[in-house]
Amino acid sequence: MAYDVQGSGPLVLLVPGMGELRSTYRFLVPALVAAGYTVATTDLRGHGDSDATFPGYGDVETAGDIEGLLRELDRPAVVVGNSMGAGAAVIVAAEHPELVSGLVLIGPFVRQPSTSALKNLLFRILMARPWAAAAWKAYMPVLHAGTKPADFAEYRQAAIASMKRPGHERAFSLTTRTDHVRAGECLANVDSPTLVVMGAKDPDFKSPEAEADWIARTLRGSVVMVPDAGRYPQSQQPGITAAAITNFLGTLADNA
Repeated sequence: MAYDVQGSGPLVLLVPGMGELRSTYRFLVPALVAAGYTVATTDLRGHGDSDATFPGYGDVETAGDIEGLLRELDRPAVVVGNSMGAGAAVIVAAEHPELVSGLVLIGPFVRQPSTSALKNLLFRILMARPWAAAAWKAYMPVLHAGTKPADFAEYRQAAIASMKRPGHERAFSLTTRTDHVRAGECLANVDSPTLVVMGAKDPDFKSPEAEADWIARTLRGSVVMVPDAGRYPQSQQPGITAAAITNFLGTLADNA
């Protein structure tokens, strides 16, 4: 996984979701650095600047990459995971609790959704090569339901250009086949303090608020619902999201 590190202070690791670049956190990083944190941002395998020749992609593989990165950085972190990145973060928190001092789950997929076999098949066909990049480009505005970032057109262009690099569209297509079964199995073993951040217009949940409340109850955490945002409140409503996360980080420091 390609990554970079900025700032000084307690470590916060930012993990994006499927089809995203680590620059999805472009507005959150400076806010956290200004608040006194070391911030590491990473691309998923087969995304952005990461290698696209891995044999496997998905929640479990991403969890292994997060574990490896935290061991390389040689200290625990609050792990912020978006979408499938949240599922991977849950797995790491359950299996390696010494590495995770807290969780922030944004638009999280942490259990297998109850969708029909036909819908799953159609999604797999839609996200197959050679049209995966084009299909994702068309779907990105849907996932950004609500207010879009001012630089949304530029960000989408960069994400799709990256996906069209040799091997990356294949890696993305394989990533879309992940499931969240292991993440769901791990929920009962997570003891890390947890914040759930959910866009009120997240299109992949019938009731985003109900899903966020269920996750928070299951993990004994708290919820911040972000108005007029879809899957990516960190870029759609960066002020609200940064304030929620820095407040949560402050409570961890107070309770340390």
